[in-house]
Amino acid sequence: MNKRITIAGLGWLGNAFASTLISLGYTVKGSVTDSGKAQELTERGITAFPLVLTEGGVTGEVRSLLSDTDVLAIMIPPGLRRNTGVNYALRMAHFSHQIEESSIKKVILVSSTSVYDDDQGHVTEKDVPEPQNNAAKQLYDVEQIFFNTPAFETTIVRFGGLFGGNRNPVRFVAGRKGLSNGDAPVNMIHREDCIGILLSIIQKDAFGHMFNAVAPQHPTKREYYTAQAEKLDLESPEYSIEKDANFKKVDSICIDSILSYTFKVTL
Repeated sequence: MNKRITIAGLGWLGNAFASTLISLGYTVKGSVTDSGKAQELTERGITAFPLVLTEGGVTGEVRSLLSDTDVLAIMIPPGLRRNTGVNYALRMAHFSHQIEESSIKKVILVSSTSVYDDDQGHVTEKDVPEPQNNAAKQLYDVEQIFFNTPAFETTIVRFGGLFGGNRNPVRFVAGRKGLSNGDAPVNMIHREDCIGILLSIIQKDAFGHMFNAVAPQHPTKREYYTAQAEKLDLESPEYSIEKDANFKKVDSICIDSILSYTFKVTL
C-alpha cells in the first residue's frame, strides 16, 4: 500500500496535493526551502523539512525527508524561466543520488509539456521530445536521469499550463495589444485535475510510465483568453494576425488507457 507520501516542493501545487492526501488518510510530509516556512507548515499539520538543491549538492534535512516513504512526488520549481544560469539538471542529479541512498522505490517526477518543441505539432506520449532551448533541454535531461535510474521506478508527469485557485494566466495578458501566437492551441490543466491525476497514479500503482497531463480541449489562445477576460471583467487581449506559424498541441493516450482518469475541469 502506497500510504506514506513525501512531497518535495510544497508550493502552489504541492501544498494543495498534501492537503488532499491528508484528508484521504495518507501520511504526508514534504519540503520547502525555508526553515521558518517548514515550521509554519508543521504547525498546520503538514510535517515539513527544509531542503535546498544547489549545483554543489543537497542541503537540509534530506535524510528525514526521504525516510519512511512509499512514494516520493517531486515538484520542485526548476527556476529556469528567469535565465539566471541555474543548472537544474545538475541540482536534480544530486537529489537523485540522495534518493538512491534511501529506501524509496517509487517516484513521481513533475515535468512540463515544454519539453516538446512547437515544430513537433501534435504530440502524445508516443512522440519523443525534441527540446530546442536550454530550459527545455534541462527538463528533458532531468526526465532521463530519473526515468533511467534502476534504483527506483519513476513516473513522469508532464503538466501543461497550470491554473486554478488564485492563479489565472489571463491576468498577465489582459489589455495587452499585438500579442503573438493567437492561433496557437492552449495546452492547460486545472490544479484539481493535477491532483486527481497524481492521486490516481498512487492509487493504481502506475509507476514506470510517462503521462502528458493536459486537458483534452484546445481552444486557441485568442479564444481562451478573450473568454477568460470577459469572465473576470478584464480588458480582452488583442493578438496579431500571423501566417505559417508552428504550434504544438499536446494530448495524452495514457491518461485514459492506464489511469482511466476523467478530467473534472473543461476549458
